[in-house]
Amino acid sequence: MPPDHLLDDYVDPYDDPAARGRRHGPLRVGLGGPVGSGKTALAAALCRTLGAELDLAVVTNDIYTTEDADFLRRHAVLPDDRIEAVQTGCCPHTAIRDDITANLDAVELLEARHPGLELVLVESGGDNLTASFSYGLVDVQVFVVDVAGGDKVPRKGGPGVTASDLLVVNKTDLAPLVGADLDVMRRDAAAVRGGKPTLLISLREDPAATEVAAWVRQQLRSRAAQHA
Repeated sequence: MPPDHLLDDYVDPYDDPAARGRRHGPLRVGLGGPVGSGKTALAAALCRTLGAELDLAVVTNDIYTTEDADFLRRHAVLPDDRIEAVQTGCCPHTAIRDDITANLDAVELLEARHPGLELVLVESGGDNLTASFSYGLVDVQVFVVDVAGGDKVPRKGGPGVTASDLLVVNKTDLAPLVGADLDVMRRDAAAVRGGKPTLLISLREDPAATEVAAWVRQQLRSRAAQHA
């Protein structure tokens, strides 16, 4: 695995776009991003919004605990048997990009337990802007940042920001409190992402994560069309 400063040129050895298009089973959506950006809260919101219409499950990743899975269970966003926790024992990106075995095992366990699964959210433990998923593990990936880090975050780039299928800028309600300019964040994200979509959201103002849920539905429709 190359050092972080070379990751912009890193080629995922598991990534075969054609094979991704032919993959059967549930759509796997990776949720990554730095500590505190709101990944688990977004996973909870998507479960609440999509749970009534889709057969879905969640895999969480933490270094030494099951904290994120416990959060989802405490808030009863899904039945307990639809939530699996992976304890990475190391930097979270290792288990979502470098050696994805534990996460694949968790996904396969959920598929065996729920044969009709349509969607699996794979939520990573907090990591930095280099945290990206292997496409051997997920079909599409969402990267979450928040405005509390300042409006410079999108232009700092990193594979999470530049290469993710969807960038989510979370906690827009905090922008006036931290002096972040949302127009600057929107402009800079567009400049570094080469046309890939970016959504600016506030889960406090929109607990249903309406726009992100709509994007996930579109991914499901696109995948269904590939298999038609």
